[in-house]
Amino acid sequence: MSSLLAWFGDHLNYWTITLLMTLESTVVPVPSELVVAPAAYKAADDGELNFFLIILFATLGANIGASINYVVARYLGRPVIYAFANSRLGHLCLLNEKKIQKTEDYFNEHGAVGTLIGRLVPGIRHLISLPAGLARMRYSRFLLYTTIGAGVWNIILAVIGYRLQSYIPEDELLDKVEEYSHELGIAMIVLFLGLIAYLIYTGRSKK
Repeated sequence: MSSLLAWFGDHLNYWTITLLMTLESTVVPVPSELVVAPAAYKAADDGELNFFLIILFATLGANIGASINYVVARYLGRPVIYAFANSRLGHLCLLNEKKIQKTEDYFNEHGAVGTLIGRLVPGIRHLISLPAGLARMRYSRFLLYTTIGAGVWNIILAVIGYRLQSYIPEDELLDKVEEYSHELGIAMIVLFLGLIAYLIYTGRSKK
């Protein structure tokens, strides 16, 4: 897997970005930090890629992968999902029953909006579409929240990768991206929760 990711890293274009982000949003362990940030770094370095198109195709790939998870979970159901997580192939994808249960608990606690916020949470980001499918969440709503959440996350990674091109060599990029993306992810979650709380408060005040 590492050699395959290295090959894709050397051949980053809009199609490989879409493919890798599709895999990232299923159950295949492809960190988005290894895709979007290096692509944006490359855009700042040689201008071969366009910053905004990187975000667009990365979000498209995320939507495709999340939709695959959603459909599989919705039509195959909980027993199949948990059986896969406990299988040898599931373990190769770094899955287990505990991770799936954690993601389900997160979705049940936050409701449908958890699909949006969950896209910013490490360890849950690529699996949050599974409980959405299990809960038979309306697909149009699921796709809207996934697009917003994935889009925000991809913007964060792209901005980090683009800005870091001026300050650090390429071999230090991934360490810095991991550091900054974790902190910004937490900040975005707090911002979203604050916005939701404000909307709930103002809605109740009007009533």
